[in-house]
Amino acid sequence: MEQIPLFKPENEFAHQADAAVRRVDWHSSDAQANGHPSFLEFFAGSGLVAEGLKDHFYAAWANDISAKKADVYAANHGGERFQIRSITDVSGKSLPKSALSWASFPCQDLSLAGLAGGINAPRSGLVWEWLRVIDELETRPPVLVAENVLGLVSSAGGNNYRALHKALVARGYVVGAMMVDAERFIPQSRPRVFVVAALAGFTLPPSVLGVAPNWLHPDAVCKAAAGLERWIWWAMPEPSKRQLQLSDIIEWDAAFANAAIDARNISLIAPRHRKYLDLMPSAKAFAAPGYKRTRNGRQVLELRFDNLAGCLRTPRGGSSRQVIVIKKNDEIKSRLLTVREAARLMGAPDNYQIPGSYNDGYMAMGDAVAVPVVRWLAKHLLAPLVRAYEQR
Repeated sequence: MEQIPLFKPENEFAHQADAAVRRVDWHSSDAQANGHPSFLEFFAGSGLVAEGLKDHFYAAWANDISAKKADVYAANHGGERFQIRSITDVSGKSLPKSALSWASFPCQDLSLAGLAGGINAPRSGLVWEWLRVIDELETRPPVLVAENVLGLVSSAGGNNYRALHKALVARGYVVGAMMVDAERFIPQSRPRVFVVAALAGFTLPPSVLGVAPNWLHPDAVCKAAAGLERWIWWAMPEPSKRQLQLSDIIEWDAAFANAAIDARNISLIAPRHRKYLDLMPSAKAFAAPGYKRTRNGRQVLELRFDNLAGCLRTPRGGSSRQVIVIKKNDEIKSRLLTVREAARLMGAPDNYQIPGSYNDGYMAMGDAVAVPVVRWLAKHLLAPLVRAYEQR
């Protein structure tokens, strides 16, 4: 394991204790803030985190390198506080004060589908630039959130997570990681890890403190946490059983693929899935989502029959786009998932604007964080932490 980058000499962290007791007004004077404490969002993308936080926090600043995602963000949240630039060019000295900083940092080097370069590799390693910016702020936010794929805690025997945990502890925070699958809220299988850090030195609200692992802590999280200092078993109420099904978000009148592509899609359906599809009743339309995969040297379309979509991906290749196979009146047709369906699978409201091409929209949704998961975190953990900090 490489040495954890801290970016500052140790003695320059001496002010962290003062930051934990100093009273700071985190509320922006901007009329749009509605009395909410401010937050900074790094790697902000298309604004779904801002959408999920908006009932509790005010987006004082955001950045991303993608101009197309910035267009989506601006269409829904305004673009005056959004900076299109690499995080490597961001200086903490220029940023407004905030109660919360959120970073959905790149996952490629931690993803099972990536090259598993780890948290010090060029893309996922940008998380250290986020911490550099935090170090440069006049006053550190009392709450930090880092979001990524499950590989953050499961890869390299948990060492990728441990490096991040120790770096946060070195900056004066207590820290815990959680895994929340978006399927608890929306009909998409999308497990993600949320690392939440709170400045030491104030009393944490009892409602957010667990004494042992709970529904937020699968085995991979527990293994990564073993032996760590200042670890917190964050606790939140478990959501009630999801009511929304895939069939509820389908645009049933969307156009099917052209004849040639449709015929090929149908021909690629895995034989056992085709048999299952043929047995489905014909009177009512049924939608089965799936991805193209290579099995035994040949491409097949593997479908799901549990009324859940697979995890949305970014559309960088043909197999990364989710196909929908619809059966009705004994007819089987296919098409790609529509952009609006992708947005609904991320929990975005139907009035959420998604300008640009199909690929732009699919990228904006596939490379984002599910809105209801963020909203749950904000309501039950992040907002209570900030309130406790303000009332210390």
